[in-house]
Parts: sequence; C-alpha cells; structure tokens
Amino acid sequence: MVPTAVVVGAGPGIGKSVADRFAREGFSVAVIARREETVLRVAADVGQDGREVLALTADSTDEESLRAALATVAAQLGPIDAAVYNAALIRRDAPGELGARGQLDAWAVNVVGALSTAAHVAPGMAERGHGSILVTGGMPRPDPGYVSLGLGKFGVRTLVSLLDAEYGPAGVHVASVTVPGAVAQGTAHDPDDIADHYWRLHTQPRDAWEHEVVHGGVPAS
Repeated sequence: MVPTAVVVGAGPGIGKSVADRFAREGFSVAVIARREETVLRVAADVGQDGREVLALTADSTDEESLRAALATVAAQLGPIDAAVYNAALIRRDAPGELGARGQLDAWAVNVVGALSTAAHVAPGMAERGHGSILVTGGMPRPDPGYVSLGLGKFGVRTLVSLLDAEYGPAGVHVASVTVPGAVAQGTAHDPDDIADHYWRLHTQPRDAWEHEVVHGGVPAS
C-alpha cells in the first residue's frame, strides 16, 4: 500500500516544500489549508509529474471541520502515516498589546489545532504501531515583540512532550521542527532545506528518535 502524508497549514512556504518532499518519496499526499485558493495552488505545484495530491479546505481552529478533512484523507488515500501540522498565526505583539480574545485566537491556531490533528490521527497510528506527527515550531528564544507566537511555540514543545509520553511507546514518533527566522527561498531558512528535517524525522529509527530539531542548529532555550 502506498503510504500517506497530510500537511495541515499547507501554504506556499514550508507546507508546500514538505508536501513536495514526501510526494517525491512516493507518498500519496493531502494538503489542507483554510483558503481554497491557497490549497489549490499548492496542490498544483506539488502534483506535477502525475503525483497524487488531494486538496482540502478546513480551518485548523474548527475541530469538526479539521477532523472531517482528516477523515476524508484516510478514506480516499489510506491510513495516514505522517501528519504535519504547519498552521500558525504569526504577528507582532508586545506584552499587553493584544487582548485576551486575540491571545486565545492565536493559541487556537498555534497549539489547539495541532492537538486536534494529533488526537485524530494518533490512535490509528498507535494501533498500527507506526507513524509520525510533526509540528512546525519556532521562537527558539523568548522575544517580547512576539508574545502570542512565543507562547504558542513554547506550547508546541510541551504538546510534543505530552503526545510522546502518550503515544511514543506505541511507535508514534512525535517531534517539532523549530525554524528560528523568516522563511524564504534562497536564504538560510529555505523551505526546501527545512523540509528535509521532516523527512529525516519520519524515517528515523526508533532508537534514534529526536523530538525537536532546530533548523541551523541554533539551540532552543
């Protein structure tokens, strides 16, 4: 059976590059984004040379919509072997600048959507004894200019630890890829280079599992 990968938050940067990386390795790939225009463009770019790419729209903060999309992936492409959560709400906000509603909205995208994704796919992976859940991280160090993003990305680290404790013993590899800067082609944070981390994490032998990779080797604190 052809393995399946899904990218939630499949924009034109890391999301597209990760989807393309798994497609080149022979995976059936699904891409999910909130905007139809975005996801169709990503699917068209990845689906060259006859690759199978399923494009779906769902808001990562709408659990029912997200779970329905993930269920469609499994129904049409087969059980999900690799789930990548790449959705994030990135904006500048100093302490106290963003109200409680804004902080909750950011947390919903940056952390709760990742939890919803994992809660949907992890039990099946655990039952099959293999699979990977990979989350895009960031903010290796606290920055008071990005409060909501910093809280979210440090929340991702905790979420990875909790999911690993729950599902790691059953063979599910949970990890994050921390990107410590703006992503752009031809820079030190080229999305194609970053995508290699996701593939390496997915294919790591169990006795060598890493749970956080920091692109460029910048230590997280």
